[in-house]
Amino acid sequence: MPNSTRLQSFADDVGAISGPENLGVEDGVLSVAPANTEEVAEILRRANKDNISVAPYGGGTKQSWGNPIEPSLILHTSRLSAVREHTWQDMTCTVEAGCVWSSMQSVLAEHGQFVALDPLWPEGATVGGIAATNDSGSLRLRYGSLRDLIIGMTVVLADGTIARTGGKVVKNVAGYDLHKLMTGAFGTLGIITEITFRLHSIPRHVRTFTISSPDVEPLGRLLMRVLDSHISTQSLQLRATASQFNLDVRLATLPEVIHDQASSLTGLAQGVDLSVTDGSPDVWKIRQELFDHTEAYVVKATMLPSDISKVTASIRALGGESVTHATGIMTASVPASSTQLSHLREELEAIHGSLTVLHSPLNAAPVASSLPADSLPLMREIKHRFDPAGIMNPGRFLGGI
Repeated sequence: MPNSTRLQSFADDVGAISGPENLGVEDGVLSVAPANTEEVAEILRRANKDNISVAPYGGGTKQSWGNPIEPSLILHTSRLSAVREHTWQDMTCTVEAGCVWSSMQSVLAEHGQFVALDPLWPEGATVGGIAATNDSGSLRLRYGSLRDLIIGMTVVLADGTIARTGGKVVKNVAGYDLHKLMTGAFGTLGIITEITFRLHSIPRHVRTFTISSPDVEPLGRLLMRVLDSHISTQSLQLRATASQFNLDVRLATLPEVIHDQASSLTGLAQGVDLSVTDGSPDVWKIRQELFDHTEAYVVKATMLPSDISKVTASIRALGGESVTHATGIMTASVPASSTQLSHLREELEAIHGSLTVLHSPLNAAPVASSLPADSLPLMREIKHRFDPAGIMNPGRFLGGI
């Protein structure tokens, strides 16, 4: 933490940039809300010069993710909230990082389009925060990851440099790797101020089905059969609750085809002695409810689709609940000890998976996240190249980066 005289001098400079009405101080921490990319750049340039640590802040929905930090400056993106351009003919849009996800989708829906991603807390999470944490949901099965949907980005680096990567058309791949690097970096390499997305048409005919079982193994086999089939699956997830296991399937296709697709799904289920029932669209939001278990660990695990049923059984054995998308990404709430969770991590690593703790109970013992041994030196070098002074969200990322 810088001394009070230096921090006050820095606060005066920042207030002159963004306007004093957009600057605040609470518990010795400065807060500022710049209005555009240029203001963000000037603030970071001065912060880098004065060695002032900076934490970007969007909707605040995922502030508990990653390691806790104590920055000197919190940079709010609330004034960077516009959908700057929606070129619906080319199916692209450019959005400022502080735009709330659901607000962006409402604008795009006027032309029957959307960013094909279903992140957590869309009514509060911002575009920049979702990109910084690389959040995605069940739609990833059909449309790909967030990195696949981003075609351009504006980022302000730690020294105030404004970097623009990619472009505004789908075929432009200039600077392709930079915005992939920023996605999921938790704001440790720079501050995202704008993102350009490729868009998709909103499906008009969607139907959800649920298959339930007291045992997870037949659902795991059914999941693999659905993946191998020609069914037009938009989303597919396996859930473990306190009482049973459920496989949710969402179909999106033409109305005259959905009936035949549903019949094919029924046939696959009968092959493992299970039956199909109509499901509620609300099942695709259940992942959020796992974060309501504040007394438990909430973890993100990755695995091959063929291992989903096995890991789901392990979560249930620990008294937990989980939602796992067919891409092999699990969110689980586990009321376990840190030792038990470490054993779960070892189980995942043995099958080439990973485990990351998103939320820990109050006063709980820390649990290390999975990290390949050869990755940490590379990530630290990347951090040093982008942020030599270490002012950007220092310590928030894995390994204290």
